[in-house]
Amino acid sequence: MVKWQSARAVNQTDAQASTKRVPSESTRTVYVSLGCDLGIAAAKFTVAGITGSSAMLAEAIHSVVDSCNAVLLLWGKYASAKAADLEHPFGYGKELYFWTLMVAVLIFSIGGGMSIYEGISHIAGGHRATRQVWDYAVLAFAAVFEVITVIVAARDFRRIEGDKRFWAAIHSSKDPTVFTVLLDNLAAIAGLAFAFLGIFLGHYFDLPYLDGIASILIGLTLASVAVVLVRESKGLLIGEGMDKQTLDRIRRLAESDRAVVRVAGPLTMYFGPESILLALDVEFENGLSAAEVTAAVDRLEKNIRAAYPRIKRIFIEAESLSKGQPEGGLVQNRT
Repeated sequence: MVKWQSARAVNQTDAQASTKRVPSESTRTVYVSLGCDLGIAAAKFTVAGITGSSAMLAEAIHSVVDSCNAVLLLWGKYASAKAADLEHPFGYGKELYFWTLMVAVLIFSIGGGMSIYEGISHIAGGHRATRQVWDYAVLAFAAVFEVITVIVAARDFRRIEGDKRFWAAIHSSKDPTVFTVLLDNLAAIAGLAFAFLGIFLGHYFDLPYLDGIASILIGLTLASVAVVLVRESKGLLIGEGMDKQTLDRIRRLAESDRAVVRVAGPLTMYFGPESILLALDVEFENGLSAAEVTAAVDRLEKNIRAAYPRIKRIFIEAESLSKGQPEGGLVQNRT
């Protein structure tokens, strides 16, 4: 029994180039979100200072958090594009997943926590907002830009993920950039609705505590979004693989080779949205020589990469009875 182990990866130049091919949709979405959030945050803080509205202050905090989130996502994109080195032989692709987790923590702790705290303080203090016309004006201004951001994010998310159902697409997505912006800005629209209702109803019924309740609802909405992002980021950080249907197709593709009897696995792991590792345990036909197994391994790698370009590294452990070969192992490790 002779074992061949092949650990072949694309050459360093190709790997680096492929890692740096960041989808234009996701980067554009983040820049659009950042520009809108900065302008909205400035307007909300100004009006919150004039009117004293707790809900408006919560919305201003939300917009600042959104702006910081966009910066962290852009940094994650940049950091994940660094080439592999000795300390990180599979590259830095998971940097993006780490910074997405940091975005979730920021949304939960600052966005959600401070909004809830501000709402409770407003209720306890019995503060009454004034000059509501300014609140309505900035809410309308913010709503226009938030809707624009959501439309851009939703369009790019659909272009990347196809026609999957919303939550299924979020769970299956391996690039958290777009769906993070999308969820965050959907929460922003919900927050604007809560703020409007809190300010309007509080003034109409002369119940100022409704403004504080609106702030609490905004905080709870942000906390809910953060929980979703933490769940998705956790799965990506600890090593998600390709879906079962894709794995079955890879196995059938490998077993269609004339030299292959059976394929166990396969095993995959995402090291970034555009970088996947694949490990295959292949049983070849009995009696194949070392040269024949090597040729079969080359065919498998070529066919798999042609069908799944995001698979950057392929590890194949192969077993075959080989006539005239001594007991032992032969290792191929080509880059």
